[in-house]
Amino acid sequence: MGADNAAMEAMYDETLKNFTEGSIVPGKILSVVDGDVLIDIGYKSEGIVPVQEFRDLAENPVGQEVEVYLERLEDDHGMIVISKRRAEQQRAWDYVVNECEEGSLVEGTIKNVVKGGFIVDVGVDAFLPGSQLDVTPVRNPDEHMGKTYQFRILKINLDRKNIVVSRRELIEESRRESRRKILAEIQVGQVRPGVVKNITDFGAFVDLDGIDGLLHVTDMTWGRINHPSELLKVGENLKVMILEIDLEKERISLGLKQTMENPWEEIEARYPIGGRVHGKVVNLAPYGAFVELEEGVEGLVHVSEMSWTKRIQRAADVLNVGDEVDAVVLSVSTEDKKISLGMRQTEENPWEVVAGKYPIGSLVTGKVRNFTSYGAFVELEEGVDGMIHVSDMSWTRKVNHPSEVLKKGEEVETVVLEIDSNNQRISLGLKQAQDDPWAGIVDRYPIGAKVSGIVTKISSFGAFVEIEEGIDGLVHISQISDEHVERVKDVLNVGDSVEARVVKVDPVEHRIGLSVKAAKVEDDEFEVQDDMLEGLQAGAELVDLGSAFDNAFGEALEEWHPGDRK
Repeated sequence: MGADNAAMEAMYDETLKNFTEGSIVPGKILSVVDGDVLIDIGYKSEGIVPVQEFRDLAENPVGQEVEVYLERLEDDHGMIVISKRRAEQQRAWDYVVNECEEGSLVEGTIKNVVKGGFIVDVGVDAFLPGSQLDVTPVRNPDEHMGKTYQFRILKINLDRKNIVVSRRELIEESRRESRRKILAEIQVGQVRPGVVKNITDFGAFVDLDGIDGLLHVTDMTWGRINHPSELLKVGENLKVMILEIDLEKERISLGLKQTMENPWEEIEARYPIGGRVHGKVVNLAPYGAFVELEEGVEGLVHVSEMSWTKRIQRAADVLNVGDEVDAVVLSVSTEDKKISLGMRQTEENPWEVVAGKYPIGSLVTGKVRNFTSYGAFVELEEGVDGMIHVSDMSWTRKVNHPSEVLKKGEEVETVVLEIDSNNQRISLGLKQAQDDPWAGIVDRYPIGAKVSGIVTKISSFGAFVEIEEGIDGLVHISQISDEHVERVKDVLNVGDSVEARVVKVDPVEHRIGLSVKAAKVEDDEFEVQDDMLEGLQAGAELVDLGSAFDNAFGEALEEWHPGDRK
């Protein structure tokens, strides 16, 4: 009996020599109970492996042979500790060490994100730096989770059991090969697929499967675009046309709009002059509004073509981006890709009926709207103004500024003097709507008649005397007194009452000559003498009140006629 026990112990000791902690040993599955797999490795006790460590466990796995990693021969309960997963990792590591070298290719699956990169399962865990996943920065790492790629081994550290891999190198190699292929076959005019790689203010860089091309903003669309991001997104697939190739610098210019129909071809047929159109305001400038008529085609409505009656300073005063408007085509230039539009042409031009509504010589009433230095603007109806020149404001007064006669907002009756519909001007007369006090002046003031009046103005050459409202006569300095008069103001002052005799009447020039000296002569003895007419001849200096103002103050009024600018 003692001999038998000794033999068995010897056999047991011999068996134990075959089991070394840290080694891979074969075993057989005995059973699967409650998620645990019981495995016999030929040792005095069995080991247990969680079922999760099996990737392809059979439906009835009893008797299946497996390799396990022997972690410990006995734990606290006298059980061996084994792991199938560690056996697989060890086999994978042995494969890497024995079969792979730095620079070789392996297949792996990205497991998770870690600081600075990713963990990749290549049989064992390997580290993939974030910069080595792709040739472009990775914007969303989660998109790559669980995906399987080819990797190149960059570094193997046997001591630390670390492996560093890269996918970027493989992509760059592929791109270099693709670039060589593309440069060999690419031609101007080709349409090729591409992916938007980057967007800038001036355009977008498009990856043509290995080589980048520049798609300039001006070649993106036939229509208006302020920034490339309005039309494109990074990662978007496009079909672009090759416009230019510089093989030496490996530069390629691309066009997107060239792959689409040019909307400006046969534009004149689609938008004939005088045709009515409808569109949306897409942009505003101080000088006008850009209206989109169709995709890629815009027309400009200049501020001067927005209203027949309103003076619009800026397009934004009457329109907003997004407004829909009706317009009429005024001109089309295919070469310049320009269409001129008019909004006011969709409405009746009030000036086309002005001549019929306001015939020359007719009396019209309007409201004083505004003044200039040379006249007043009178609104006859909305959008239709007439102009009263200062020279047409009074029969008798020399008007230097319209405010001397009129007030803003005042209703006035005037006579239509002249009409210029093309330039949208009506000339009005205020005095012409009133009786001319100079009419019948010869009958009222015959030569030799005695008159009384008040001195209204003193000048170096004489005195103006008002003999009735609005009618002044001139007493020349030589006709004030029988004695020599050096200065008029030494003898007469404004406001003085004087008696004089009429010595000259000129109803055409609106002039009356008076003589104080002649008033002292008896009626039957009065006779016009040449000296009485001094300074009163036609064209002579300062013979009426208007001339007096002109010469005394050196003022020249700006003239206005229909057609002049306000």
